[in-house]
Amino acid sequence: MCSIVGYCGRVEDFAAFQKAFDRTLSRGPDDTRIVPVGEGVLGFHRLSIMGLTPSGMQPFEREGSYVVCNGELYGFEAQRAMLEKKGYTFHSHSDCEILLPLYREYGTEMFALLDAEFACVLYDGETGSFLAARDPIGIRPLYYGYDRKGVIVFASEPQNLVGLVGEIRPFPPGHYYQDGKFICYRDITQVKAVCRDDVETACGKIREKLIAGVEKRLVADANVGFLLSGGLDSSLVCAIAAKKSREPIRTFAIGMREDAIDLKYARQAADYLGADHTEVYMTPQEVISSLEEVIRLLGTFDITTIRASMGMYLVCKAVHENTDIRVLLTGEISDELFGYKYTDFAPSAQAFQEESQKRVRELHMYDVLRADRCISVNSLEARVPFGDLEFVEYVMSLDPERKLNKYGKGKYLLRRAFAEGGYLPEEILWREKAAFSDAVGHSMVDYLKEYAESRYTDQEFEAARQSYDHARPFTKESLLYREIFEKYYPGQGEMIVDFWMPNKAWEGCDVDDPSARVLSNYGTSGV
Repeated sequence: MCSIVGYCGRVEDFAAFQKAFDRTLSRGPDDTRIVPVGEGVLGFHRLSIMGLTPSGMQPFEREGSYVVCNGELYGFEAQRAMLEKKGYTFHSHSDCEILLPLYREYGTEMFALLDAEFACVLYDGETGSFLAARDPIGIRPLYYGYDRKGVIVFASEPQNLVGLVGEIRPFPPGHYYQDGKFICYRDITQVKAVCRDDVETACGKIREKLIAGVEKRLVADANVGFLLSGGLDSSLVCAIAAKKSREPIRTFAIGMREDAIDLKYARQAADYLGADHTEVYMTPQEVISSLEEVIRLLGTFDITTIRASMGMYLVCKAVHENTDIRVLLTGEISDELFGYKYTDFAPSAQAFQEESQKRVRELHMYDVLRADRCISVNSLEARVPFGDLEFVEYVMSLDPERKLNKYGKGKYLLRRAFAEGGYLPEEILWREKAAFSDAVGHSMVDYLKEYAESRYTDQEFEAARQSYDHARPFTKESLLYREIFEKYYPGQGEMIVDFWMPNKAWEGCDVDDPSARVLSNYGTSGV
């Protein structure tokens, strides 16, 4: 994944800075470099994925300007060829080496030209100023804060900033920072014109664009694997990759031994695709003993994010410890586009669209955060095909009347898009969605709840929850998570806007737990 830092002024305590940056060494265990630039410093922990030789090490420098970037720039070969025609020379096979020439040619307009998931900090040697930017969805993490002298500091994770700055905030996706201002260069949720494609045309474009999104994410100089839950989204990613690959793809699934819904479906999908499949089992003891570490690495108190991270963290840990895989493709970002179980209750097409826009804007605090941290802490890189910018832009632009569940089956357009071509068995393609935190085993969530119940009496819970004004805990489980969060990120709760919950304003969605299994329409999802 890589870890970056940019201290945009004089570092008063370099030892403290180094210690804070090294908290994310697992993101980039292959090499480390910190260089002084202007009055500040740029730092880089490298995970080698593209351009594996030492020449691909960052920061990149060109005529006194420097850049560090945690990112994958898709289609960079064509941009590099264009730059070479303009007289630029390159010394590595790294995609990120094109950033400084692009900046020289286009300035800050270059960020809108990138087909990428990225976070970067750039020092302009001509002006002596620092810039930073983040991809439109926020797939790659970036945070910032100001030290006691008002110097802005950027870093990949909030734990890099604890003790260096005051309030820590997430860098807004689709923005760049320049001269003290955050400027939006692309809001992926804003629809310029509603697309009125009929169902058949829409499904054709969905299929075409998702296939392209998967294929471009298979390009790596390191070995690629796939997280396979047995649900629709991850199964489709695997199915597309399997058709493209000459060798069996390597898939990984996790669950509790006694009641994991997804393991049987993941095995069925893997067998159908001819995948080299690995099952990982987790125990109640592993879940409870890993809880504090998971919350520390996540930097969140959100219930559903933490629950869903338990299985993801443990399966990625197994991949890291037992294989040579360095890149994992995952199925995140489909729900935000095509709907959750609770969006079946959307009172109108406009309400569905507004909810989708909200979820995509906040992705960097929830599912995308989960995928990034669980994978990167295990020195792996996450790639998210459903987050392909062209794919997201198209689905967001579709007439929301088409996306409403009027078909008796959620995510109908996505399912129908792959109904032909033998991508998946019918049972997987048309299977009802089960929440990942439930599907790895209903008992896992129950163990977490029981553990939290044992930690507080009712009186202790009521007294402790009142100490929080922002995102006040509303169950013993949420209080437990918040108290662990505060241990590592004291006073930083506003990094997360609130708890991820169904839209309580909608009939049927005013529930006290984020799990889809409390909804009346959950039906056969848990079978």
